[in-house]
Amino acid sequence: MGLVVKNTGSSYLVRLDDGELVEAKLKGNFRLKDIQSTSPIAIGDVVSIERNADGATHIYEIGDRKNYIVRRSSNLSKQSHILAANLDQAFLVVTVNHPVTSTTFIDRFLATAEAYRIPAALIFNKIDCINTDEQEYMHTLIRLYKSIGYPCHQISATEDVDVRERLITPLQGKTTLFAGHSGVGKSTLINRLIPGAKQKTHAISDYHNKGMHTTTFSEMLALPDGGYIIDTPGIKGFGVFDMADAEIAHYFPEIFKLSHQCKYNNCTHRQEPECAVKQAVTEQLISESRYKSYLNILEDENENKYREAT
Repeated sequence: MGLVVKNTGSSYLVRLDDGELVEAKLKGNFRLKDIQSTSPIAIGDVVSIERNADGATHIYEIGDRKNYIVRRSSNLSKQSHILAANLDQAFLVVTVNHPVTSTTFIDRFLATAEAYRIPAALIFNKIDCINTDEQEYMHTLIRLYKSIGYPCHQISATEDVDVRERLITPLQGKTTLFAGHSGVGKSTLINRLIPGAKQKTHAISDYHNKGMHTTTFSEMLALPDGGYIIDTPGIKGFGVFDMADAEIAHYFPEIFKLSHQCKYNNCTHRQEPECAVKQAVTEQLISESRYKSYLNILEDENENKYREAT
């Protein structure tokens, strides 16, 4: 048995129980049950391997997953892409500028984490690079997401001398997925949290205000004080996967809480009369941006399409 700690594209790096690292490929007849995926093996998977007489190592079985988090594949809309498995939590690294992370993207990520029962938090990075208006907007977002129940952290991965001390407690002893757009500073942050990690960094494009990919494949990295970070390539869009219309409201906690007060049990909170959710939006008890994100996901599912939601 071993733990998958890196995806190299054509093979996987597996850490065995004794600490040995071996490169392994999928056995020819390997199939992942119950889910169509472009990534049958994920970082964090526990797998069984076998070594051939010629020394080649193959993965022939995957252990039961505690959980996993997926997004819709951007190339094959009817398939999923598994970001990681067996997680304790997921951290989304966001920036209000340089580059911009939209609330639609944030909400899709959070809804997916809710769907797969993975606690999520937001890390607002590059607070040293924003002006007064952007800072005010960031604080508005933090108040919003904290009120829903999502922990939020404000950092500058390049400037804060104590960034490691501030994040070590929520990370210690846990396996944490780090995700976000290219250019939000995931690799820089990981290099601060794990001295010697040497994750590649790259400046964002000034012309497009977008990041360029530096992390090519997902990788699990050990924290010095215990626990792991799973670093993933920058995500351009986050298409949700396999969510039925009736379930989507469940993944917006503040919407789900009020949905029990709607006149109709099967209310979708769009055109139905006496909808408690729409009334709450009107009264500013539910954020309009969150409500729009909810409708945006419904639209994706109804039209059976993928939307990048950048």
